[in-house]
Amino acid sequence: MKIGVIGLGLIGGSMAKALSAYTAHAVFGSDTNAQVLTQALADGAIGGILDDTACAACDVLLVALYPGTAIRAVSERAGHIRKGALVVDCCGTKGGVCAALEPLAKEKGFCFIGGHPMAGREKFGYDASNAELFRGASMILTPCEDVPAEDLARAQALFYELGFGRMCICTPAEHDRMIAYTSQLAHVVSSAYVQSPASLSHVGFSAGSFQDMTRVARLYEPMWTELFLNNAEPLAMEIDGLVERLQAFSDAIRSGDRQGLFEMLHRGRVRKELLNEREKQR
Repeated sequence: MKIGVIGLGLIGGSMAKALSAYTAHAVFGSDTNAQVLTQALADGAIGGILDDTACAACDVLLVALYPGTAIRAVSERAGHIRKGALVVDCCGTKGGVCAALEPLAKEKGFCFIGGHPMAGREKFGYDASNAELFRGASMILTPCEDVPAEDLARAQALFYELGFGRMCICTPAEHDRMIAYTSQLAHVVSSAYVQSPASLSHVGFSAGSFQDMTRVARLYEPMWTELFLNNAEPLAMEIDGLVERLQAFSDAIRSGDRQGLFEMLHRGRVRKELLNEREKQR
């Protein structure tokens, strides 16, 4: 197949590298940064530039951009996407992207499926991309109800070729609710936690717990700002719930409520052990 990758940052660059390293597909790429394109060609991550002519010949387009930019990129290229082609975005939120691109796909005759690769690093950009990034990772797909089964199967087969180990199929709304908890809330908590004045004096007083809690605070602000605002209500609800639970801990500690504190800690340990068991059974 001929595959185009729009956006050669961490995710798009890694997809291009994996495609070129582990498949026989012809890979084309586009990026607003000319230096990135030059480097991707030199690395062999892509075999050519994804111009309008190449776009029209592609069987699959992978769109690895921020939500708003992804919508614009597909809309601008819609007249050059061949009928029957498969387009999959890789955005971290799905509601707005799917609402905009599903009707466009029907109008123009190509198939759009929302996607979200559950893989990443604290670093960003093409230089951080790696052909092994998706090895064993989960790929979430959010097809609309009338996506042909063969197109969904085609998407899944392609992502397995890239090294993904698991496919999750859900609606855009289900995706955004879960990602608010599993990913976005964790970044909010890490960022808030590391901003304590005490963090400036942590050396000698910290070990694994501090490193675990602060790791994802080293984020890329432009991307995460857009993702948070694109998923505002689900994320705000998760933050509100966490604030309530933290307040309960604070109240128990200040009041010396030993039993209440014990029970909250016990519930947390039991929940974590349950999650660990479920992970083993996957």
